[in-house]
Amino acid sequence: MFKALVVEKDEEGKTHAAVQNLDEDRLPEGDVTVAVEYSTLNYKDGLCLGSGGGLVRQWPHVPGIDFAGVVQQSADPRYKPGDRVVLTGWRVGEVHWGGYAQRARVKADWLVPLPDGLSTHSAMAVGTAGMAAMLAVIALEDHGLKPGDGPVLVTGASGGVGSVATAVLAKLGHEVAAVTGRPGSEDYLRALGASQVVQREDLSEVTRKPLESELWAGCVDPVAGAMLGRVLKQMKYGSSVAAVGLAGGAAIEGALITPFILRRVNLLGIDSVMQPYEARLRAWKRIATDLPMDRLKGMIRSATLEDLPGLGKDILKGQVQGRVVVDLNA
Repeated sequence: MFKALVVEKDEEGKTHAAVQNLDEDRLPEGDVTVAVEYSTLNYKDGLCLGSGGGLVRQWPHVPGIDFAGVVQQSADPRYKPGDRVVLTGWRVGEVHWGGYAQRARVKADWLVPLPDGLSTHSAMAVGTAGMAAMLAVIALEDHGLKPGDGPVLVTGASGGVGSVATAVLAKLGHEVAAVTGRPGSEDYLRALGASQVVQREDLSEVTRKPLESELWAGCVDPVAGAMLGRVLKQMKYGSSVAAVGLAGGAAIEGALITPFILRRVNLLGIDSVMQPYEARLRAWKRIATDLPMDRLKGMIRSATLEDLPGLGKDILKGQVQGRVVVDLNA
């Protein structure tokens, strides 16, 4: 038997989440069974803990799009009992049972071995949000971004993706301009390494100007919406924006073609769900070396399975700062 947070839907279509004890026979098919030690909380998890938001296909369901733990059983030669592994993406926690349980059974192709020096707890302090942030940083580097090029903008900097991106870019030697709309976040962002804090309202106005002054050498953007439309007009010649979310809306309001054809600005799409194995491994290795874990401590809060239904509601309201690490054995 193992403990899991199970979401069920009643005949009236209402969902209810509660901790239950399940037999391992209930686990879905897969090559590898993992004893989960830690999981985390993302926006998608908030959706899956509630109505499902169209992400969940079958009920009852165990959410949790991330987890890290130790291999218990494996039918794949790449993994053996005792190996430490991490999983993010692949629609686990959405269409496949996820990490809000002490046991998970998944395809071996979905797992990544944890790099040396990275604990299962640290991996979930990073999670999908941190991996997406690192993928965004790598994409900017691959398109020419170097320390000294100028300020790098991070929108939504108080959230999970933005917090990790801020810490990584600062450690790499970049001048980081962190955008936030949360009162009282300046000390938190400066502790992560931000050298400048930009208020959200300074970038949220929709304008019809074709271009604005060149301000940013790069940008990690989890927000999109009107802010992305404005930021694109402020990018330096030949610079890039790594678009990694749509917290501000899927439409790029106020965007024009001018930044792309007059300033050769690149808009780079960052997907964290279906990334191939080699790209994931590259990102996790960079996380182990380039993410300052001492700075990460200030953005972590601990939680149990019992805390998650309430936290799921909070994250959908934008009321969760930093990273939530869920201890499956607490």
